Amino acid sequence: MKKLFIRLAVALAIILVGSGALLYRPELSPAELEARYADDASRFLDLGERRIHYKDEGSGPALLLIHGTGSSLHTWDGWVAELREDFRIVRLDLPGFGLTGPEPDHDYSPERRVEAMVALLDHLGVQRCSVAGNSLGGYLAWQLTVRHPDRVDAQVLIDAAGYPQQRPGMTVMDLGRVPILRGVLSRLTPRFLIAAAVRESYGDPSLVAPALIDRYYELLRRQGNRRAMLTGLNAERPPDHDKIRTINQPTLVMWGTEDRLISVELAERFHGDLPSSELLVYPDIGHVPMEEIPERSARDARAFLLRALEPEEPVDDQSKKPL
Repeated sequence: MKKLFIRLAVALAIILVGSGALLYRPELSPAELEARYADDASRFLDLGERRIHYKDEGSGPALLLIHGTGSSLHTWDGWVAELREDFRIVRLDLPGFGLTGPEPDHDYSPERRVEAMVALLDHLGVQRCSVAGNSLGGYLAWQLTVRHPDRVDAQVLIDAAGYPQQRPGMTVMDLGRVPILRGVLSRLTPRFLIAAAVRESYGDPSLVAPALIDRYYELLRRQGNRRAMLTGLNAERPPDHDKIRTINQPTLVMWGTEDRLISVELAERFHGDLPSSELLVYPDIGHVPMEEIPERSARDARAFLLRALEPEEPVDDQSKKPL
């Protein structure tokens, strides 16, 4: 299977190079994209040469939302609409994605991205929060919890990265890891590939609207974002999954059975390794439940978080029963 994929990748590279004049799409300027995809809730945090796009909405206990590879804070729109009455929701475009754009030194390590999130929380005066993340964002969510356990109350891991896996087949995202294609994709990145990548993230591809593909495609073409994503994909390190067992915060593990990017089998592994976790699996749903079934998944997250954040009843040490 892997050899066949490589042959197909080589063939695709030849086709793309040969069709370069027709398929070439220039990068888009930050100003152009901000006019299109920023709104009244958008804010920008300046960190020296770095500029973080974020939104801070709603009221209640703080909840930090972290998107996955190739995505943006817009992936959480459905959750924000559902949860803003119960939570103060902070979300950001991770460095290298969305309107935030690339890192000046091209460092996309987990440490750097966690540091950016902590800087944002500090800027907003958020000392403690719950955190929810999808895919790469799920990985960064539990990395934040491991590195700053005193700042995280609870976490929701949605089809999260964290364990090594062997997929039965290759995905569109894997094209970015093929050396012969990296230079080509950093310049051409045809829309049909982005459309295929978005559709393979859904259990029901018919739910993917053209406007959704346009958003993913155009934000990827922000100056520096294509190179940033390819750099990040090819700088991935073996996950330090042994640290997952050290997390004591209440955790909800959410997963779609039709996830083609990170197998649902790993949901059970998270659930087994996390000392205080619940598992919720959605039949027929893909890699991004917060997009595919936003209302349902948000309601499930709300119920879990409100339980997790309830103050513990005082206990009589002698009887070990609530007072």
